[in-house]
Amino acid sequence: MASNLNQDANELLDWNMTSSQVNQDCLPTSSDHTESIIPLTSPTSIELLDLLITGSQQEEAEWESVNALLTKNGLKPVFLVKRTRGKNLGDLIIFDKQSSQSIRQTLKRLVDDSTRNQNMIHQLIEANQQLRDELQQEQIRALQEEKRANDLEQVMESVKSKIIELEEESVVMVSQQQNQVKEFQKDQKAEQAKYHQCEQKWMEQQKTLSCLQKEIHKLRKEEELRAATQKRVFNRLCKQATQTVVDKQHCKEDTDMEEGGKEDFVDLDGTPHYKNLLMSFQNQLRDVKAKNDKLSCENQNLRKDLESRPSLHDLRLYKQQVKKLEKALKKNIKLQELIREDKSENLDNKYSEISKIESQRQALFDQKYFKILTRIDSIISNPRAPVVIYKQSKGPFQSYNKANSQECGFEHLPPTIEMWARQLTSLKDLHRSLEKLSEKLLPWHNVKQYDKNEGGIKVEDLLFIVDNILEEVEHKKKSDVPCPETLQAIVNHFQKLFDVTSVSGIYPRMNEVYTRLGEMNNAVRNIYEILELDNSSSLSVLVNTVGKLCKIINEDVGKHVQQVLGTQDIQSIINKLEEYDEFFPAFQAFIQDLLQILEVNNLDAIIPEVKKLKLITN
Repeated sequence: MASNLNQDANELLDWNMTSSQVNQDCLPTSSDHTESIIPLTSPTSIELLDLLITGSQQEEAEWESVNALLTKNGLKPVFLVKRTRGKNLGDLIIFDKQSSQSIRQTLKRLVDDSTRNQNMIHQLIEANQQLRDELQQEQIRALQEEKRANDLEQVMESVKSKIIELEEESVVMVSQQQNQVKEFQKDQKAEQAKYHQCEQKWMEQQKTLSCLQKEIHKLRKEEELRAATQKRVFNRLCKQATQTVVDKQHCKEDTDMEEGGKEDFVDLDGTPHYKNLLMSFQNQLRDVKAKNDKLSCENQNLRKDLESRPSLHDLRLYKQQVKKLEKALKKNIKLQELIREDKSENLDNKYSEISKIESQRQALFDQKYFKILTRIDSIISNPRAPVVIYKQSKGPFQSYNKANSQECGFEHLPPTIEMWARQLTSLKDLHRSLEKLSEKLLPWHNVKQYDKNEGGIKVEDLLFIVDNILEEVEHKKKSDVPCPETLQAIVNHFQKLFDVTSVSGIYPRMNEVYTRLGEMNNAVRNIYEILELDNSSSLSVLVNTVGKLCKIINEDVGKHVQQVLGTQDIQSIINKLEEYDEFFPAFQAFIQDLLQILEVNNLDAIIPEVKKLKLITN
């Protein structure tokens, strides 16, 4: 508008100058027709022009300030059009100074109100965000406190359950110990009765032995007397009987033997009466020898029986063990009474009492553990054990342990058991490798799945798999042509693989699979080309790149939405829309009133109608 005023002033100057020249050239000579024209070069006209120029400049400066405010708040500025000749005035809006000033003031007020409202909105958003952060922190604290409370409750429940379990275990242990003590007492009574019986038998056997020894001594004496009397009688008979040449020779031999100090039996050819006597004496000697042998065997058996039976030292040990068990039983009874009476005492005292009970229980079960360890040691040192373990058990390692540690000689057991455990765990790896090998060589065979409840993997199962593989390999070597059973197994395998009931449906399903596979390969190649990846790269690389692209796109979309809306979350968007709904109904009512007054349907037609009315009023 100011530029229009400057242009009008310049045009007026040009027109006046031209008109003055024309008037000077074309003035009539008569003085009657002359008119008084004020020249523009007069001081009054110059002052008017200065006023017009300064007013237009001030107005331009004010509009520039208003436009700066509008552009700052994201609104379109008001353009001042220079006045040109021949331009249609219907496309322009002309305001006077008062209306332009009022419009500028209203625009400034609106801009100030909008900035104030925006500041208030930002403050409200910040306050809302702070409140949300505080609320989240309080929720997190509440959750933490709930977790702590739950953890403490769980700890309390676990402690209570442990206390109950320990009480039950202590009661069970006390009852078991009582039963064991009763059994030990019964065993002690039985052992004492056996001991008394053994003592009585031993005394009886000692008596019988002494009697037998006396009888043997008597029999020896009687036998010596009989032998002496027999010799005497024999000598007398020999002297009294008639002597033949043979008898004389026998007598000479007897005398020679007696002179040499040798005593031998002589074959007699006497009367039959003396022969019967000799035979009876020999039979009696044989019977006596047999009785002596029987008595000596019985004596040896009795000695062995006495040696196998417990001695006085063993009885003393048994008595000491019984006394210890009685003391332990008394302590357990006292502890049980204390547990019943003092249930409200601290947990530490209970744990200490329970530890004492456990130590006593451990002392009772040490013998069982020692027996178990000795059995394990005997199994390891058995020649039927594996070669490595048998050599280790017989090698210098065991001797060194026995020499250096006299208290327990089972230090070699853990490494051997660990070696067994490693071997057992390696069975799983061996089973996996055999499964892979069988899948490659025998894909139509169903591999058995082993459960832990069934005992896990066994060596027999591995041998079965190896035997199957060997049989199949040998069969392949013998004949390359497969048997109908293998062909049937292959067909069944394909039916299971392609989920087909009949044989005729295998080929269409295979064609579908191959077509789908080709489509997938083409799609993968296209994706590789689009993403400019190497064809040799794996599918995992492709999936990772696609995931990264999707992530980048989602982040860009979120940022774009935030830039467009100028907000951080949905709640702030809703608040902003509610504020706009409250702020703009006045403008909507104002525009509807204008449309009704001007009798116009569109917003674009309001400005031309206002211009027409202004022109009409002017």
